[in-house]
Amino acid sequence: MNFVNAPVAVAFVDTPPAGLPRVERPEPAGCGYWKAASEGRSFYTTPEDHGNCAVGAYTHGVALTPAQGQEFQGLIGTMIELKYLKNEDVAALPHRESPLRIAAYSPLEKATFDPDLVVFRGTARQVMLLWEAAQAAGAYDGGVMGRPACAMLPQALKASTGVASVGCIGNRVYTGLDDGEMYMTVPGAKLAGLLENLGATLNANAELEKFHRQRAAALNG
Repeated sequence: MNFVNAPVAVAFVDTPPAGLPRVERPEPAGCGYWKAASEGRSFYTTPEDHGNCAVGAYTHGVALTPAQGQEFQGLIGTMIELKYLKNEDVAALPHRESPLRIAAYSPLEKATFDPDLVVFRGTARQVMLLWEAAQAAGAYDGGVMGRPACAMLPQALKASTGVASVGCIGNRVYTGLDDGEMYMTVPGAKLAGLLENLGATLNANAELEKFHRQRAAALNG
């Protein structure tokens, strides 16, 4: 399956992986690192590199400074005022319980570290196929998340299963996510099972598409 944006390996570790450079400059949001890695770059980040997005810092387990905490509360307040979130949504927001020390990113095929998570970005059809392969491997529980997109990472870690996300408006701005694209994140430990089932999933869908097209033509003729 050909992705315009390469799948991204992500690892949360205590020390930088050997040979991996630190990111050159902080992104406006943590999800921007997914885009950078999908374009071919391998690097690591520190908590300081996640300071530009209070929501992303929170979901990733970054200890917020007083200024960031104020920004976070202000942004959440605005979202509630706009009826984008409810108070109870904030308490249920998935986040990493362990403090972030180092987050490593790389295109999956070039990763020199074992990924905790693999982030796929693709069309709805591509995510459908990944979903089916992951489900066949017992690596997906059927859940689909929305705002914020970065929350799917801690959710996938906590649940030890694949998680799909339709993204959020901030993510679409910072990553250039197309209107027809979405995400799926799979724990690194479940990746092999997904890939083992992907070939059969692709073949089955190709054959079933032929069947349904022929049937549709016959019934509409």
